Amino acid sequence: MSDFRNIGKNLVRVDGKQKILGKATYPGDLYMEDMLYGVTVRSTEPHAYFSLDLSEAQNLHGVVKILTHEDITGENHHGVYFKDHEVFCKNKVRRIGDPLAFIIAESKNIAIEAKKRIKVEYEKLPTVFDPREAMKGNSPKIHGDSNVIYHYKCRKGDIEDGFEKCDVIVENEYKTSMVDHVFLQIESGLAYLEDDETVVICAATQYPHFDQIEIAEALGLPKEKIRIINPAVGGAFGGREDITMQIHIALGTLLTKRPIKVDYSREESFYAHSKRHPLYMKFKTGADNKGKLVAMEAEIVGDTGAYASWAVNVLRKAGVHATGPYEIPNVKIDSYAVYTNNPFCGAMRGFGATQTPVACEQQMDILAEKLGISPIEMRLKNCFRNNSTTATGQVLIESVPLERCIETVAKQMSFNESEMG
Repeated sequence: MSDFRNIGKNLVRVDGKQKILGKATYPGDLYMEDMLYGVTVRSTEPHAYFSLDLSEAQNLHGVVKILTHEDITGENHHGVYFKDHEVFCKNKVRRIGDPLAFIIAESKNIAIEAKKRIKVEYEKLPTVFDPREAMKGNSPKIHGDSNVIYHYKCRKGDIEDGFEKCDVIVENEYKTSMVDHVFLQIESGLAYLEDDETVVICAATQYPHFDQIEIAEALGLPKEKIRIINPAVGGAFGGREDITMQIHIALGTLLTKRPIKVDYSREESFYAHSKRHPLYMKFKTGADNKGKLVAMEAEIVGDTGAYASWAVNVLRKAGVHATGPYEIPNVKIDSYAVYTNNPFCGAMRGFGATQTPVACEQQMDILAEKLGISPIEMRLKNCFRNNSTTATGQVLIESVPLERCIETVAKQMSFNESEMG
């Protein structure tokens, strides 16, 4: 261990002392002279055409400007994988919380009062909130002609022949829930212009370089004219990979030539950022009478809500990890990412690999019970070891200590096989 610079050492976290002492600077702590405040107007309908009447709000004393899609100086889009978000919706909303306008005022209270005076007329459209319904041809379409944005396939061996050879087969359906990150530091940001008209955005983010590109595209500026400052981050867990208010304040400061600050409430934070994908999973798993897995078939449908974010990567990873850490000679997996009118989903701890064990591991327990063996023995008979081949064809040639891990956990838990069914 002494040969390593960090491994095995008791290291002091670089920003730990400042955070413990309450001296760390978060975006919400930032203020500048002559600063304006921004408030976002959001959709209250999940799927509708809409029109805005800004006249009463614009005439309120202290309102400096109200931004809509007509004020975008570059491209009215953003998105980490597909550019399917609009910076401000043009004529259609696809979820509750879509941004329609951004009020810039001399104070936050004035901006909030102006928000109450904006009239939004909706022409409601049919909605779909279940991704399995959204996959059907006659379902309401969120973007384009199909709600299915990604289909991952994994095939290994002969799935029909595999199930023919099984002595026991279990089939079940599982569902995981949509989850919010609920990071402690709610979204907040400050933007201002430097003397050379470089737009500076101070906001907690996980991807400063991505933010720079997306803001530059929306403003129609070279990315060298966009500078991102990342103050202290009060939690993220994947929820800050998608952009939220950054383009709004950058555009506002570009057009008004004054610093602009925004602070979301906890409620608005829920509307603004992505969630963990809920998955609907059908699993069919078979084994022989000695407890060796022989075949597994799975269909996984992921609800990505109104926007794609990282859905392609998340559902690919869900498909890759659906077999769990077990060798199975015959595998058929199909995973889908599907648009609905729900809140949009993106990155969150585990990135698709967290949900599928809910199904995979329960299948293992049920198989063990039907075969009359312990769940520990069931896993030891099938777990990856050195030179195991995964369902995707990867041969594991180093550092596969799962067998030792299972045995150690069983020993530390004083696992008694006689206590199991």
